Amino acid sequence: MDADGLRQEGPYVRRLLITVAVISLAYFVWLVSGVLLLAFAAVLLAVLLSGFARLIAEYTPIPETWALTAATIVVALFFATFLTLFGTRIGGQISQLSETLPSAIDAVGNRIGISNASEKLQEAVAAGSRPGMLSRAVGLGYTILGVLADLALVVVAAIYLAADPRLYRRGAVKLLPPSQHQRIFEAMDVTGNALRLWFGGQLVTMTLVGMLSALAYWWIGLPSPLALGLIAGVTNFVPFLGPILGAVPALIFAMTMDLATALWTVAAALAIQQLEGNVITPFIQQRAVSMPPALVLFAILVFGVAFGWLGVFLAVPLAVAITVLVKKLWIRQTLGEHTTVPGENAAD
Repeated sequence: MDADGLRQEGPYVRRLLITVAVISLAYFVWLVSGVLLLAFAAVLLAVLLSGFARLIAEYTPIPETWALTAATIVVALFFATFLTLFGTRIGGQISQLSETLPSAIDAVGNRIGISNASEKLQEAVAAGSRPGMLSRAVGLGYTILGVLADLALVVVAAIYLAADPRLYRRGAVKLLPPSQHQRIFEAMDVTGNALRLWFGGQLVTMTLVGMLSALAYWWIGLPSPLALGLIAGVTNFVPFLGPILGAVPALIFAMTMDLATALWTVAAALAIQQLEGNVITPFIQQRAVSMPPALVLFAILVFGVAFGWLGVFLAVPLAVAITVLVKKLWIRQTLGEHTTVPGENAAD
């Protein structure tokens, strides 16, 4: 082929190579999606730790260089104290729940004509779950050991990220043209503020829902009310789907007792969720981050289908981060449209 032919074919070859590179990159991202989700979880935890460290440095005589160490120690001591004071009782109730729940599921299944309901439910959950990053590496699936390994990885990575966030921010921003560095730094700051506000509001909501659920189940007479309340509070981290899943164990135990207990349990779960949805969450969101309910629901569905249970768990903070970046970088700075950005008023 002569020189003119090479010049004519040049643009086509470049487009072909770019297309292949984009497809290859997308495929690689899909392969390491579990790692990327764990990385986002580490970033989220690092943002929370750094925010707590900033509060310690601002309101105590502890210097800023030691604030992160103090924050990590305080969080560790809090969980250690909680486990010391309540861990034995809650752990015993959770153990009792894990031992009696299969028989309770079988009893409910027999009432509606399904034999061996607990085994069938375990098979369905196992078939629909996606293994985690470290779980795939060692072939454990999402066993307790695999979850603990992933959690340890997230915690250690979060501490490193929070210890020197500027290092990692600069490294990420250098992938972009110099003219874009300042706007990306600003977007990172606002995104971090939005995530801190969202998590603070969600933590208060989870605590209130857990306490109310435990009190209600204790009053109704269900077994292990503390464990059932803890389940209700933790699952409330995921809106819409979480409260339903959190009420299932309590309802299963209530159905094994009598009809009146089952009805009281349903009424209590509905009342608590109505109180959370119409009173607690709107009041907290006035000072936190308010997300459109439809956007949250679709985020849970999309990330759940794409990444499994880990995607469901991280769907809302992912949606918060994406919403902030789209509103600030695209709608406001690129299109020039006026829009409010979550977390911007709290920016330094």
